Order: sequence, then C-alpha cells, then structure tokens
Amino acid sequence: MNAVVAFTANSSSCPMPGVIPIVFVVDDDISVRESLELLIAHAGFRPELCASAQEFLARPRPNCPSCLILDVGLPDLNGLDLQEKIAGDRADMPIIFITGRGDIPMSVRAMKAGAAEFLTKPFPPEVLLDTIRTALERSRASQNEQANLQVLRDRHRKLSRREREVLALVVRGQLNKQIGGELGISEITVKAHRGRMMRKMRARSLPELVNMASRLGLDTAGKG
Repeated sequence: MNAVVAFTANSSSCPMPGVIPIVFVVDDDISVRESLELLIAHAGFRPELCASAQEFLARPRPNCPSCLILDVGLPDLNGLDLQEKIAGDRADMPIIFITGRGDIPMSVRAMKAGAAEFLTKPFPPEVLLDTIRTALERSRASQNEQANLQVLRDRHRKLSRREREVLALVVRGQLNKQIGGELGISEITVKAHRGRMMRKMRARSLPELVNMASRLGLDTAGKG
C-alpha cells in the first residue's frame, strides 16, 4: 500500500501550549505508520504508533489531550469494533478513521458512534492536520470539563447530610420557610445550613448553584 499522505517540509506547524498532545496511530501498514509519524511530529505533536488494536489497548491511558487515527481494516479487532470497545473508557479521545476501502454504511456507523472524521486514503496532509487539531481541541475541552466536574463532585461530597438536603431543595426553587417545613427545622437553621452550603460549593449566586447542581445531575425542576 502506498503512503497515506505525501509528506513535505512545508506542512504547517501548530504545537499546542503546555504538555505535548499525543496522536495515536493504529494501522497494520508500516508505511502508513511511518508516513503519519513524520507528519504528526513535524506538526508539533507526539506520535504513538501501534500495529494492532490489541497493542493500542495495552498502552496506558494518557492524561493529556489526545486523539486516535484508526484504520478500519485491522487484522485482529477492526477499527469500528475498537471504537465501540473504548467508547466509555476513552470518551475524551476523538477518533479519526482512515481507510482505503470505505463505504457509506461504514462511515455512517463510525460517525453515529462519535467519530471526529472518516477519511479515505490517500488524502492531503493539511486535511488530516486540520482534523487532528480540531480533535485535540475537543479532547482538551473534554478533559477540562471532566476536571471541573470532579471539583464540583469533591465539593458536594464535603457537604453534610443536612447541607445536601438544603441544596437539593434550594435548587428546586423552594424558599427557606418551605425548606424548613419540609425538613422539620426552623427557618433560621435553614439559613445557617444554606450559607455554609453556598460557601462550600463556592457558589456566588442561586443561578450559579443551580448550574452546578445541573452539572452534578441533581434534580433542579421545581414543583408544579
């Protein structure tokens, strides 16, 4: 098989700040892997090459932005099956499919499952590089969102049982007096719990608290 792309010294470079993002390449054709390795490295990213799906699965999950360039026709586990296998565990790693014999049903399946792109070999280097950059930005955004969500989960976990009960009722639109009646405590006590809860969650306003609760998957729908 011919190389996927025609690498040239004029391919543009677009390194991302901070840690170097990783671009995994899973393809059983060594000429494809070597061609993509040069292109990816020249663009300022870190290439990680694998000849099979099993070799890729044996690699540790990266803690930096990453994406996966994946051949559809692999000898052990094909690309579409690998996509399905890692869907839950590596949701922050966008997949760019490449194939020399793609068809519409195959590409539809891949895109419906969340693939970033489906490219047919051969393709221009800049098309792949643009897709890689977009995928890495998507990966970075996903990792940032997960990190921020974990911060919220940690804050929520540190609330007392009563503070969690107050939070749940506050974000559903209940007033302090209503909360006190439902929990069997005084309005003054509700205010005290509410103040501590807001400080622990670092919420500066009710709308911000409601947004936090929504991201945590808490019920924010008011009665009626």
